Parts: sequence; C-alpha cells; structure tokens
Amino acid sequence: MKNKQFYKLYGKRLFDLLLSLLIGIPLLLVIFPFSIIVFLGDFSSPFYLAKRVGKNGKNFFLIKIRSMIKNADKSNVISTKKDDIRITKIGSLIRKLKIDEIPQIINILFGQMSFVGPRPNTFKYGVELYTKKEMNQLLISPGVTDLASIVFSDEGSILFNQVNPDQAYNQLIRPWKSRLAILYYENFNFKLDIILIFLTFINIFNRKFALKCLNKILNELTNDKELISICKRNMPLKKGNPPS
Repeated sequence: MKNKQFYKLYGKRLFDLLLSLLIGIPLLLVIFPFSIIVFLGDFSSPFYLAKRVGKNGKNFFLIKIRSMIKNADKSNVISTKKDDIRITKIGSLIRKLKIDEIPQIINILFGQMSFVGPRPNTFKYGVELYTKKEMNQLLISPGVTDLASIVFSDEGSILFNQVNPDQAYNQLIRPWKSRLAILYYENFNFKLDIILIFLTFINIFNRKFALKCLNKILNELTNDKELISICKRNMPLKKGNPPS
C-alpha cells in the first residue's frame, strides 16, 4: 500500500522525468525529418500548439507535429475523422505512426503531462460538457496514452463519413473514453503504466494482440461488463451515457 501511495504522490513524476531524459533525444531525432517535410509543404511552422485542459482544470498548450493544413483549427471542428480534408498527405502517415505525439515529451518535462494518463481534452465541446463524475479525470495529469488511447486509436475511422464529427464523438466515443479515464485514475500504478506504454507501441503494429491484452487488464480492474464488451472492439460502437 505504501509503495502504491509513493508512486501516486512522487514516483509517477520521477518516472516521467527519467523516461523523458532517457528516450527524449532519440525520439526528437526521429521527428526531425518529418518536421522538415511538413515545413516544406507550405513553409509554415511544422509544430502545432493545441490549447487543452490539464490537471485541476488548468489550461496548457499541447505540442504536436502539425498533420493538417495551416490554420485548420479555424474551421471550429474539434474532432478529426479519417476523411478530414484538413489532413495533409504526410499528415496521414504522421498520425498513423503517432509521430505527431512525440513532441509532447516537452510537455512532460514541463510537468504539464505524463506518459500515461487520460488524454487532454479541449474545453469547447469537451470539458464544458463533462458531468460531475467525468471531472474526476482532471484530478490527474493528462497523458500521451492511456486505456482509451489503445481502444480508440482508430478514432478517425470511427468518425469516418460522419456529418457532425463532434456530435458523433460525444455520442459514440466520449462515454466509454471517460469511463476508462476514471477507471485509470482509480487504479493507476507503476506496473499498469509500463504495460500501457508497451501496449501503445504494440497497438501500432498488432492491434488485435494489444486489444486482447488490454481486455485481460480490464477484467482485473472492473466488473463493468458493458465497458469490457465495448473495449473488445469486435462490434460496431453504440451510443452510451457519460458516467454520472
């Protein structure tokens, strides 16, 4: 029990710092050629600063490699579907390989994010719609990956052909994503964080195996059969109600 408390209070931050320093430089070297290609595409900054809501409701700017056309956020559409016309050709590859997320190591170093934690959301069409229960996910630092990041890594495909992707996100993804975020907050520990980082990498190349492993974890963490069933992702998503 003492070890779990130590990790929650101090160990998680220490783990984030050590891992950032260990893999930060190699990963930043990986994104260098992609940032050059993005820049040459329209001679604009290859980086995008996305305003997000962090721990305790504090706003911060999440750093990403830009995968969309310049000023794409001016469309006021928050969610991104697979057929989104704002995504550039190189952007599709960047998003598929999750390379756009690598610069968030800087957010981790600044203490704004963690490697593992609920994905940070926007305020508009996001946190402003949260129920009182959903607000619990703001009690912990947002992360680069978590349970939901693996289950809904195909978010763009889920929203494919949706006339209103923001509405579809709130009906089909948000209810389950929030449940998973709260589940993580209530159960996170060093072992779970290591496993989720590993499964996030595996999910890029073998999604079926990653989901199978994740299902075993969920069966240990919760008795919510509906959530476990949804997270198998072997059937079309159904509309759900956010936790309340």
